[in-house]
Amino acid sequence: MLIDIRLKNSSNLLRFSTGGKDDLGYLLEFINCQYVHRPDYAPSAEILDAYKKKKISWPEYEERYKNLMTERKSVEDFLIEFEGIYETVCLLCSEPTPENCHRRLFAEMILERRPDFELEHIIFRKKSNRKRKNQNERSES
Repeated sequence: MLIDIRLKNSSNLLRFSTGGKDDLGYLLEFINCQYVHRPDYAPSAEILDAYKKKKISWPEYEERYKNLMTERKSVEDFLIEFEGIYETVCLLCSEPTPENCHRRLFAEMILERRPDFELEHIIFRKKSNRKRKNQNERSES
């Protein structure tokens, strides 16, 4: 199950949107993965905008986001809706790494309630030039 926790799922930040044949929907269908958009797990537009415009710091963002999720009872809702139904759940947002990402914050809030769950961040990193240089040297010899 892929749970899209972006505020707006029409964003093309990931080079995917939710319509048409060249997008995320097509890929998910190809691998037989279900998808649901849950903007109620996203920060409010006000919190997101304040952080993007540098009106609040990351620690302030974290606090506001966690308070919002608590107010919405989002973790409880997540556990009721998804626990025991899906063996693996993937949270999707637009940040490339978990450091400053609400996806990580939400996952950690879930782990506080269910420490037996396992959290794994999926991150793609570019190979360093050093690795590529070494690989090229080996292929030339």
